[in-house]
Amino acid sequence: MTRRRGIPIALITLLALVLTACAGLPTSGRINYGLGTADAPDDEEISFLLPDSPQPGATPVQIVEGFVRAGSGPGLGARWDRAREFLTEEFASVWNPEAAVTVDVLEDRVPTETPQGNVELAITALATVDDLGTYERAAVGERVLPFELVQEDGEWRISLAPDGVVLDENVFPRVFHRYGVMYFDPSWQYLVPDARWFPTTNSAGRVARALVNGPPSDWLAESVESAFPESVEVVAAVPVTGNVAQVDLNEAALSADPQTLDRMYTQLLESLRTANITDVELTVESVPIDAEAVRVRSTRVPGAPLVLTADGFGFITGGDTLDPVPGISPLVEQYSPVALQLAPDREVAAARLETGEVMRFREDETFEVVDSRPGLIDPSIDPFGMVWSVPREEPAAVRVILPDLSAVEVADAWPGTTSITAMAVSRDGSRVAAVVSAGGRSGLWVAGIVRGTDRVPVRLGAPVQLAEVSDGIGLAWLDDGSVGVLSGDAEGSTILEQVVGGAGTRSSAAAGMVTIAGGTSLSSARLRADDGTLYVKRGTGWQPTASDVLLLATQQGAPE
Repeated sequence: MTRRRGIPIALITLLALVLTACAGLPTSGRINYGLGTADAPDDEEISFLLPDSPQPGATPVQIVEGFVRAGSGPGLGARWDRAREFLTEEFASVWNPEAAVTVDVLEDRVPTETPQGNVELAITALATVDDLGTYERAAVGERVLPFELVQEDGEWRISLAPDGVVLDENVFPRVFHRYGVMYFDPSWQYLVPDARWFPTTNSAGRVARALVNGPPSDWLAESVESAFPESVEVVAAVPVTGNVAQVDLNEAALSADPQTLDRMYTQLLESLRTANITDVELTVESVPIDAEAVRVRSTRVPGAPLVLTADGFGFITGGDTLDPVPGISPLVEQYSPVALQLAPDREVAAARLETGEVMRFREDETFEVVDSRPGLIDPSIDPFGMVWSVPREEPAAVRVILPDLSAVEVADAWPGTTSITAMAVSRDGSRVAAVVSAGGRSGLWVAGIVRGTDRVPVRLGAPVQLAEVSDGIGLAWLDDGSVGVLSGDAEGSTILEQVVGGAGTRSSAAAGMVTIAGGTSLSSARLRADDGTLYVKRGTGWQPTASDVLLLATQQGAPE
């Protein structure tokens, strides 16, 4: 733990003046807490091209096309000054580029000039980002954006246009980066990332204000806690010097007790780490406040896969050696389940047998059948030892078996769905993902878990549809911010790695993959094939690492 006291903070320099002349868009960066490597911020704060200005004699269509292209260059201060050059002087003063972002397909843009000299731009929207930085998959792709134009000083200029900017799917992740705004789970043990997308310009200030001044995303709001009272606000810019950010709060922060201040500091520190900040100085009217980071539980899983082979059940620690899980391994070897998830303390596991029953195994070698309803899918277990179970044809009938073996029905589970293929609780216990069918389509959904007394789940929040999937076989949380879905048929297997609050990527593997489990920072996922071969991801491909694996278990973390 570190304690921050008074450190002189200098204002950030105007590096963007040099960088605007760059011809490339850097996309690499270091790995950050809660982020995938593809979304990690660049070391530089500014990474934009400076788009072209409007050209003399440009037609209305050319002006609209140039204006849309200029959305890729926020510029110093993220005011989108170049884009404003395409607007009339009056409209430039009121146009709000930060109201929203529409992510579209560049090749699908079709501008049409109307008889009145205005322009309609047809686009295919893939996603939107609202003014809070929340990313949402577009439910309706085909859209028409209207633009009104007039002549100003003999040149066409836009006098009316939708607020916000339009970025194609390849440019968007270069202009906007994903940051994790960190909240606590209701037990105050884990940090839960709420993905937000902001321009990299002044990213530290944007992340700090999103955390302190704004709310969590709607779907997550009832499932997380923030140490910041509503009365506390960031009241000034957030200068950064040497990767140290100074966050100035209003006087209301002085009323917080030491534990609350420490939690506030922890949330800020871990949120700003995703913006390449290594330390934070909390101040009130520029006077430093003493605070230190509190200890939080990690959700990382061990590097060794957890498997059942002919030699037994345990972690593959090298060659053919298995490191057993005390008390759990004998039960797994006895019952040979078809699916198993191990709790982070390794004292309890949830398993589904070949007969379809869901059992709970304990470290003292006791066991119980906890759900015998027909058609159950693979169970999940949360960090509090509660087993989650649901029948395939009854997605609303989610049942949670508590440590004392009492059962509760979870309200508002997966509304409007007709079946469920897979379900997995996140390692922090605040979210649950599922592959469900609704309206004749199969999709990956995620919802917040609303808990009551003693952390008992009461209901699910309104679900968010993350992606469409087909022939879903398995589901696993890959890390704090992404979910993996395994699909396949006789021709091959497809693995979707979906960011919660972002886009997904797909990779292909050989046919016959039957199980997916989360991996480590070196390999995001593990797969087991029906012939018992274990695969890990290396770069963009899947490499075999073991054979004769009868079961690949999933892990919900590791002991403290």
